[in-house]
Amino acid sequence: MKTQFQMLAGYNQWANRLVYAVAAELSESDYHANRGAFFGSLHNTLNHILLGDRIWLHRITGEGDAPDRLDAILYDNLSTLTAAREAEDARLISYFDSLDDAVIAGTLHYANMQGDRFEQPLDEVLVHVFNHQTHHRGQSGARRGRHVTAFARYLAVRWGKPY
Repeated sequence: MKTQFQMLAGYNQWANRLVYAVAAELSESDYHANRGAFFGSLHNTLNHILLGDRIWLHRITGEGDAPDRLDAILYDNLSTLTAAREAEDARLISYFDSLDDAVIAGTLHYANMQGDRFEQPLDEVLVHVFNHQTHHRGQSGARRGRHVTAFARYLAVRWGKPY
């Protein structure tokens, strides 16, 4: 299982770089415009994705920041958000590199933001971390009219075939 999660962490970093590169091409007003998504603007959506990663990594590792609201704005501009995203992707990759299959097959005990206690298989939580990002990256791409998914591009690059 470790190998699959390492691959997902690498793909995740790659896909985030694509989304952030597109965001950097936008005007400031387009980047901050309310697009009708759950978190409104692309900026707010990218903040939420980072926030989700930080919450889950804190629950899993006990380390790092753990925001207390799902709609918190961690960074006010794209340049600082981009730097934080790069650091968080590196943290995810490092975390998966440090795991072994026995840990991945274990159970995570954690409390949510309301203090309710849960236990879940760690591998299911880790899948959720990646699915959460993919879900919101998809929302941001769909609102920009980009019909080729980042995953299709990733496969094309990996296997050398056009998408």
